[in-house]
Order: sequence, then structure tokens, then C-alpha cells
Amino acid sequence: MKNYTTKEIRNVVLIGSSKSGKTTLSEAMLYEGKVIERRGTVEAGNTVSDNSEFEQTNQKSVYATPLYAEFKDRKFNIIDAPGSDDFSGGALAAFKVCETGILVVNAQQGVEVGTTIFSRYADRYGIPLVVAVNQLDHEKANWEQTKASLKEAYGKKIAFVQFPINPGSDFHSFIDVLTMKYYNFKDDNGTREELEIPAEYAEITEQLHEELMETAAEGKDELMEKYFETSELTIDEIREGLSEGVKKGVVMPVFCLSAKKDIGVKRLMEFVINVGRSPEGIEADTIDGGKVVCSPDGQTSLFIYKTAVEQHLGEVSYFKVMSGVLKEGMDLINPETGNSERLSAIYAVAGAKKEKVSEISAGDIGCVMKLKAGKTNTTLAVAGSEAICHMVFPDSKYRCAVKAKDKNDEAKVGEALNKIAAQDPTIIVEYSKELRQTILSGQGEQHINLVKWRLKNEFKLDIELFAPKIPYRETITKVATAQYRHKKQSGGAGQFGEVHLLVCPYVEGEPAGNKFKIDGKDTVLNIKSSESYDLEWGGKLEFFNCVVGGAIDVGFMPAILKGVNEKMSEGPLTGSYARDIRVYVYDGKMHPVDSKEIAFIVAGRNAFKEAFRNAGPKIMEPIYNVDIITPSEFVGPCMSDLNTRRGMIIDQEMDGNFTILHAKVPLAELYRYSTTLSSLTGGSATFSMNFSDYQPVPGDVQTKLLAEYAATESDED
Repeated sequence: MKNYTTKEIRNVVLIGSSKSGKTTLSEAMLYEGKVIERRGTVEAGNTVSDNSEFEQTNQKSVYATPLYAEFKDRKFNIIDAPGSDDFSGGALAAFKVCETGILVVNAQQGVEVGTTIFSRYADRYGIPLVVAVNQLDHEKANWEQTKASLKEAYGKKIAFVQFPINPGSDFHSFIDVLTMKYYNFKDDNGTREELEIPAEYAEITEQLHEELMETAAEGKDELMEKYFETSELTIDEIREGLSEGVKKGVVMPVFCLSAKKDIGVKRLMEFVINVGRSPEGIEADTIDGGKVVCSPDGQTSLFIYKTAVEQHLGEVSYFKVMSGVLKEGMDLINPETGNSERLSAIYAVAGAKKEKVSEISAGDIGCVMKLKAGKTNTTLAVAGSEAICHMVFPDSKYRCAVKAKDKNDEAKVGEALNKIAAQDPTIIVEYSKELRQTILSGQGEQHINLVKWRLKNEFKLDIELFAPKIPYRETITKVATAQYRHKKQSGGAGQFGEVHLLVCPYVEGEPAGNKFKIDGKDTVLNIKSSESYDLEWGGKLEFFNCVVGGAIDVGFMPAILKGVNEKMSEGPLTGSYARDIRVYVYDGKMHPVDSKEIAFIVAGRNAFKEAFRNAGPKIMEPIYNVDIITPSEFVGPCMSDLNTRRGMIIDQEMDGNFTILHAKVPLAELYRYSTTLSSLTGGSATFSMNFSDYQPVPGDVQTKLLAEYAATESDED
């Protein structure tokens, strides 16, 4: 392979809904690029892209696979991204290193939920899109319906560059209104002939050509002036105008394909060459607020966007050269750690095929093996360079607890899960001290099932997945007092400590008071000192020393505070963390010999526990913002289901054929919600979720939680 210059490179990511044919399209692109001599199929399990055992067995993409094709003196780096939102992390990583997205739309279904999801992601990440309407050879292909759904979903952005002549099982030709040619395909291997446009299609072709010129003219002032004057633009001028519109994200050109028969694939690739962006001159933000300009003349810098462990190869780090020229054997530095890495061998990538190259220019994509610390989101560069900003992935929307079936494998399971999470940043593994569980989080149940499959098949470990405990919080709603004396005599020196304290709710923005009713009397506390703590689990603790007359030596206050903290980290109601409380220590007793730190820890803990239980205690539960995108015909079932989950609909809005429901739902009601939503909507809806706040649980729920905890609670000293 020759070394391609930055201008000669095109980086494209294939995105779209499941079953839209992205993998089949990538296979046709590789065939046109002479990387393969024969196209594989998903059904046969022999495609270059879906090359893992799981993908071949399940006939679906779960990894974003990097590929390349050499076509018309250009290098196409292609990333075939999964179509399921459960595996969207691969597409989001690809957005970091690609300049163009090809949005693949199934001609049988038109715009689907997955189409909408991934086009929204692309818009959020600033990736311009070209639309490829695929599977026009299917007997159920419906061009008119697909065209209408595109217009409804994307409005004026849609620009039809082509239209099919005979969509359906006999599809073999289309008219291109940019080149004004009729393309007829004589076989299933992309062999095409360019013919004159048949007379019966002349009128519609002229109409679409006129619309395309208008769209192109809007992309550039000079073109608009010429179009007003002459009502004509040349092919090159149309390309120039479309290129500007695509770059700005205001134009989405539409192409007609049958990737299975290699119809239209070559023409799509030609368009990306002529209109799509090369990476040259594109800027990447750095962690320190600077910019790295993609140019072969800059200092060598690369960004690792993906890592994987591959059979017989070990850990493979996939990267894009962000600037300069990467040469075999270079020593580069991680700007964030200062550690050095030697890239002894570098490769161009087409799925499992790795071709060794001597150098890679800025903008190109490749891989390297067995780096010491070549993890995802790592920058490697010459000394003095800045680190590229990390990729940010969506919040998890599926969480479960995990444990090894064999207790002896617990450490091995933890180690394996950490390795998997290092390869996939959308997998989160954490041990919760609060819940005493290992929590596994991902983008959906399919995502988690892939982790389980990998543990069993790659690491030979069996695990159990089950509903995780809920991180409840405990707080109080009114003022209460309590006192506790700890007295222990054991032959020699004893233990003695007595604490009188008052608790009341902490409310942000409200100043701490000092006037309370204690033992039925109005009392003004003399605050001698105060401490305020932002609790690591959220909320506040404010601690006031109001002891007068030396009833408790000031040296014992830290011990009392420690006792309070101990009980706040294991709340009196359910053992959950307590929060948002003010504690006033106003009296007590000590013994000149027997008073010790441990005595005041115990006294402080138990006095706080008793006061807490008398202060209108309330259990708080985590509430999540849930946004559901569903075809409008399923809005009713979705809303009914949310009601059964104690959800509250906040708002809803229309987006084409889809409705977006905005709701707040308790986390306790969201376990396996993705599975239920898929069942309710036939797999056509999706959702996202993120933490909102803590709110009091209903009375019946609190009663149930208290009963459950009482059954397991052990007596304290």
C-alpha cells in the first residue's frame, strides 16, 4: 500500500438502524476498493466487518469495525458501526475520527427509530451526513414511502441526487440528477453502463436537477449570484455548493443503492471523493484548551479511539494520526502521564486483516499492537504536545448486579470485567461499598448479555446477573432531641460518655438557627463552633458544638462527630446513607478517669440514631430523567407502562413520525426497562436516562422498605 497524503484520505462511518445493510455496504465498498475479490454475506458469516464469533453466530454487528478501501487514488477509511443503540459507543468513537457519516436507510422501512437516534448523535458531534437508501432490490422496497419519511424527518436538508427506476426485486438502474446520467447495471458485481436518460423520465429529472441546483446555490453566495443571473450551475459548481451545505450540516444528499448487488456503491464513493471532506485542516481540541490542526507538516500526534483484545494478537490499539507523520519505530509520549511508548510496527486495518506499513500521514487511521498503556482516549505525541480531549459517552441506561457463580472465581471475574471495560468505555464496572455489590452498567440488556457471553466464552467464567439494590438516602423532616449514656466497667478502667444532641433538617439556603424547644422549654443554644461537610454520597452535614460549662471537653467533640458520621454512613432506617442534617451537641457528661474517645463515639452514634428516628425520618429514592423516543402509535402503551412504574410524564413533543416522552421515574422501577420497552413497541422505541435528584418515597413504599430492613437488622451495642 502506498502512503496516502492527508488530502487523499476520506474517513467515513456507516451508521443507521439495525438490518439497514451497513455491513453489506462495507463489503461492497471493499470489493470496489480491491481489498477483497469476493463479497461475503452476513448470512454466511464471512464478511470482513462482522468477524467475531458472537457477530457471526448472531448475524449482527456489535463492534465498530475499521476497514479501508483504495479507490480512484484515494484511501477510504470505513468504520462499520453497529445499528443497535445498545452498542452505540462504537459509532460515537468513530465520530471522533471520521469527517463524514453515511446514514444507511432501509428502503423497506424508511426512517426508523435507529435512523433517528444515530442521525441525532451525528448532529450532536458535528458529523455531516450523506443518506444511502439501501435494499432497493428487496421485493418490499417502497421508494415513495422512504422518500416521504426522509422529508418528514429531515425537512429541507434532504437533497435527492438520485431516484430509482424500478425499485423492487428487479431493481437494476437509477437516474443521477447531478451528473444527469442514467446508470444501468448489467450484473450483481457493480458493472454499470452510463446511458442517456429515457424520455419518459426527462421531466422529473429536470425538476429534481433544478431543485438540486437551488440547494447547491444556497451553500455559497457566489453560486447564488450566478444562479440568479443564469439559472444554471455546472456540475462542478453544484458539487461545490453541496460540499459547503454538507459541511455545515444543512444538506443531506440522498443516493440509491443495492449493496447486496453492488448497485450504486461506486457512485456513492465517487460522490464522497468529490464532495466529502478530507481531514486536512480540521482542528481537534486539546485538554489544555489548545488546538491540534490536522496537517502532515505538524508535530506527530495520534489519538487512540478504540482498543480490543484479538485472538493471536493480544491488545490492539486503533488510532487516528491527528497531525504530522507517524513512522514505524517512533518513540512517542503520553502528554497526560509523561510515559513513553515505542510504536515498533504500524498497520493499516481491514477487519481482521492487518497490513504493515512504514508510515501513516495526518488524517489516516491505523493500529498498533501491545502498547504498554495504549488505552482508549489516550494521546501519544512528540514531547511538548498537548493531549487531545477525551471522548464523552452517554450515561448508562441498564444496570445490574453481578457475581461469580463460583465464589472462588470472584477475583477472576473482577479482573475480566475490568479488561472488558477498558476495551469498551460504555461498560462501567464499579464495586459499591454502600450496596456491597459489584454493579455492571451498559447501554442496554443486549450490551450486558454480550459481556456475559464474553466472560463465558473468552474467559471461561460463569456469572449471575440480578437486580441491584437501590441507593436510597435517609433524611429527617423535623426537630428531635435524644441523649445516650455509654457506661462500661470491666475490672480496671471503664468507659463513660454521655451525649445530649438535637437534630433538624438542613435546607440549602436557610441559615442555621439556635432557638429550639428542648424538653418543652424554649432554649437558645450558644454555638461555640461549627463544621460543615459536603458528604461524598451527596447532601450536607452541619455539626455544632453548643456545650457550655465544660460538661464535655472540647477534645471529645471529634469522637462524637465520628460516631454521628458512622451512623450517617449506615442510616438508622434501612442502612442507607443519611444526608441533609444539622446536629447540635448541647450537653452531656464525662468522667475524669473513664471518659475515652471510644465512649463518646458510641454515645454520639446512639444518641444520633435515637434522635433521627424521632425526627420524622424519611427515605429518599433516586429519580431519573427518562426520555423515550417511540413511534407515535405506541405512545399509549408507553405512558400506561410508565404509570405502573410510578413515573411522571413531564412533557411530550413530536419529531416527525415519532413522539418523545419526557418523564421522571424512580430508579427502583427501571430494572430491565429496555426489555419491556422493546416488547411494548416491537423493538421500535428507545430511551435514555440520567440522574435527576432524590425525592421522598411514598408511604406504602417506605413501610415496605422498613419491614424488609427490620428483618435483617442486627442489634448494636
